[in-house]
Amino acid sequence: MEHIKTYNALELKHKNGDLIIEGPIRTSDIESYSFHEGLVAFRPPAQQHKALIGISKLPEGRIIIARDQDQIVGYVTYLYPDPLERWSEGKMDNLIELGAIEVISKFRGGGVGKAMLEVSMMDDAMEDYIVITTEYYWHWDLKGTKLNVWEYRKVMEKMMQNGGLEYFATDDPEICSHPANCLMARIGKRIEQEDVQRFDALRLKNRFLY
Repeated sequence: MEHIKTYNALELKHKNGDLIIEGPIRTSDIESYSFHEGLVAFRPPAQQHKALIGISKLPEGRIIIARDQDQIVGYVTYLYPDPLERWSEGKMDNLIELGAIEVISKFRGGGVGKAMLEVSMMDDAMEDYIVITTEYYWHWDLKGTKLNVWEYRKVMEKMMQNGGLEYFATDDPEICSHPANCLMARIGKRIEQEDVQRFDALRLKNRFLY
């Protein structure tokens, strides 16, 4: 499958400063921008910056960022699912995962996450993919936001819906390990029914339970 990436951007006016939301961005751009020290949700900032550079080099990898001048203050990543997860078992070259989304505390609550998802879906090539995201409560900043798991999940669901992702049932053990966890997905307009069925087989391995 050819992974076509068309750059899009918009300017977002935020109470704490105007931001540029853009992507998929080139590896050279990610390397040239500084990475805000508040981006710590998944790993230390320097390591996360390096991880984004690595993802941008993958054929299917897509990075959308929120930029405050020359500093990255938010990002969303798209890439093939981890080989150890069930979502890679179908070997579907048109199934990619929204692997991470993060915004520094200063710019939360101003539609930055929503804008990054909107820019993601401006690329017509996204209609050739099934995009999934697996939401796990242990990745959520409950302490920083002072939200409980259900309030945070509602926020995440609403944000993902801005990118066209919807809730899908699954019997994946890790997702089912806590009721706040969930699977969301967006099925592109050009996805064949055969691939929808392959995706259904991945998310519901024990169909007799449903």
